[in-house]
Amino acid sequence: MVVDFYTVGVAMFAAMGTFFFGFDTGIATTTIAHDSWVNYMGHPSDGLTGAVVAVYIAGEAGGAITQTLIGDKLGRIRFMQLACIVVTIGVTIQTASVNMGMFLAGRAIAGLAVGGMVGTVPVYLSEIAPPNHRGLIAGVAGCGISFGTMMSNWVGFACSYAPYGPVQWRLPLGIQIPWGIVLFIGLSTFMPHSPRQLIRHGKIEQARIEFGKIRRDLRSHESQEEFALMRAQIDYEMEREVTSYSDIFRLFRHRALVCIAVQTMTSLTGVNVIQYYQTILFESLGISSHAILALAGAYGTIAFTTNVLTTCFLTDQWGRRKMILTGLTGVIIVEIYAAIMQLKFQNSDNRVGKGFAILGIYLFCCIYYGLLNSTTWLYGAEVVPMSLRSKMMGLAAASHFIVNVGLTEAGPTAFATIEQNYYYVFVGCTLFFLACAYMWFPETKNKTLEEIAAAFGDKVVTLTEHDVATENAVFEEKAKNEYDEDT
Repeated sequence: MVVDFYTVGVAMFAAMGTFFFGFDTGIATTTIAHDSWVNYMGHPSDGLTGAVVAVYIAGEAGGAITQTLIGDKLGRIRFMQLACIVVTIGVTIQTASVNMGMFLAGRAIAGLAVGGMVGTVPVYLSEIAPPNHRGLIAGVAGCGISFGTMMSNWVGFACSYAPYGPVQWRLPLGIQIPWGIVLFIGLSTFMPHSPRQLIRHGKIEQARIEFGKIRRDLRSHESQEEFALMRAQIDYEMEREVTSYSDIFRLFRHRALVCIAVQTMTSLTGVNVIQYYQTILFESLGISSHAILALAGAYGTIAFTTNVLTTCFLTDQWGRRKMILTGLTGVIIVEIYAAIMQLKFQNSDNRVGKGFAILGIYLFCCIYYGLLNSTTWLYGAEVVPMSLRSKMMGLAAASHFIVNVGLTEAGPTAFATIEQNYYYVFVGCTLFFLACAYMWFPETKNKTLEEIAAAFGDKVVTLTEHDVATENAVFEEKAKNEYDEDT
């Protein structure tokens, strides 16, 4: 089946939402590395430096919780529009900051928006993607994150050549302001609504129209059959719809725990700690400030390149389960390697050895972004039923961010005290989740979102040819009546 370029275009545009996550997260890496920022903010302590990251992640956790509360009520499009407004306010405050308090406030507000956006975009894309290409379409959300990371690092590097002063760090922050406005306009004009959510809200005919837009790869009878099955499954799930978390974990325990685990797992690989504080790690290896920013740019480029390649050629072909298991195994091996290299060469004059220590950080980047970032945000959205998808993805994203708050706040202090041994904390956590993934993460590739229920032992509704024919007859009769009224 040939992928529809309209749907790919929609996915790439929606990925501006996750681009914010990658860029505003990554820009902290180069911002705290600029002497001009350090001096302007009054030489903040290690704790305040950690707060630049931790406050942002705390905001993201709040945004993810907001998604669980109002995401379904507003709908995918409206919720993302709200996030666009909030993130524009947040990055404007950061750019205009005159003291550390104002800067941290801007970080928190931007984090609030991005935390809701980064959980909603994969949900939206998974719901508009065809099953055979869902890894590609929804995987674009992960590519948006890595593209933002790459751009933030290179922009930070380029601005290090600006005349010494606030422009070195204000300009990279200000670059974000137009993108929220552009995304808001696109969401208000040509972006299709999720047909699955429209069905859930009883807007059947509008759902049928939107489904026709995003599934132009199907013949007429195929489109009618898939729409009828999708509607029947969602109607069945709505009959079992629950609102309390106790009922969610009673009726959908396996699916809910997998959704949460896959996001908590990514935090505990240490990816954010390594990404945020790679400049500190490079500095500990005796590398100059300009070279540090260039190395951070290379890190982002590797992240984006590997993410795009695996999203295009591996996620749908190889499958989510294999990618997660292989990625976690690779993370364990590379983090042990990185810890040994830094222990051996961090305080030496061996330039070749220090090169091998840097290689460990880059190998981690390849494995995480190539195998895990291409998969985890998508997988979390796939495994939960329609009625719980926004709520559970918000809760899973919140768990991701809350764990990150503790890890990143402790980052500078941990690297200053236990140094490379901090890696072993992540090795132990990743080993635990590797065992969990092996036992409890089923494969989801090439299945519709409704068919995935069977992998967790839940009922999948089937329709007879008579049921499909009846559904189609009702639609055709309605279309005929509307045509007669128009003419």
